[in-house]
Amino acid sequence: MVSPRTCALVGRFTDPRVAESAQAVLAHLATRQVAVLLDQAAALPDGGLAARVPEEELGRRADLMIAIGGDGTLLYAAGLVARHGVPLLGINRGRLGFLTDVMPQDVPASLDAALEGRLQADVRPLLTASLHHAGAEARALALNDVVLQKLATGRMVDFETRVAGQYVNTHAGDGIVVASATGSTAYALSCGGPIVEPNLEVVVLSPICPHTLSDRPIVVSSRSTIEIKLLDRPDARAQVTCDGVILGSLEPGDILSIKPAGERITLLHPPGHDYFKLLRSKLHWGRRNGER
Repeated sequence: MVSPRTCALVGRFTDPRVAESAQAVLAHLATRQVAVLLDQAAALPDGGLAARVPEEELGRRADLMIAIGGDGTLLYAAGLVARHGVPLLGINRGRLGFLTDVMPQDVPASLDAALEGRLQADVRPLLTASLHHAGAEARALALNDVVLQKLATGRMVDFETRVAGQYVNTHAGDGIVVASATGSTAYALSCGGPIVEPNLEVVVLSPICPHTLSDRPIVVSSRSTIEIKLLDRPDARAQVTCDGVILGSLEPGDILSIKPAGERITLLHPPGHDYFKLLRSKLHWGRRNGER
């Protein structure tokens, strides 16, 4: 990785913890004579240490994107850089932090390592979702998952799935999560899906609250195209989100298509990053009774 000379900061700066870390990042990058970009609407006093630009220009103009917050912040930042090949560094001020793995006390050392090219590069594939509705098509990228979920509370939706053109199942329930290996530790995990090592080229299909108990999560090749069709049922409507951002609504007969994207995201980790150590830490594995 070329040593970055321009960094962009993204975060929910109205959170005092996020603002505190952002101020520390600004101050440290200033000592290294690195230019910093902020969204022109960001509510963060920068003391003249950052240039303000429209948010959509952050990915195009930066050499490194720094996301401060939780995994949701990093996913949002991923959407800004996905088409520009800009690497992402996540500083954890959220809860679990599977993707934002730099702790606040390690910020100076991690920034120096990033500027000197000593961080571990971790290339993750993206999914691309295409929603065909009312004769129009909407597209979006996702690092974690594409989710089809019912809109009406208390009503199930019926839908069928196909993988690589082959019929898989007809489902009844609250919806389905189509997750990348990266997203296997997110929503799909809460639906009973497996934890998948991030470098595996697979996709997890996890039904949400299925009406049939035998309707279980399955793992398929990420090279396959997955199609989901909403079936006719009274008042059937569903919504599609990509990494939590609404793509659009589905009505009976509409089709959601998901396949591998040409773009990829590069996450930067501190030296010695260990995925299984991360799992043990976040999921509290391997602890004896009474240990914290």
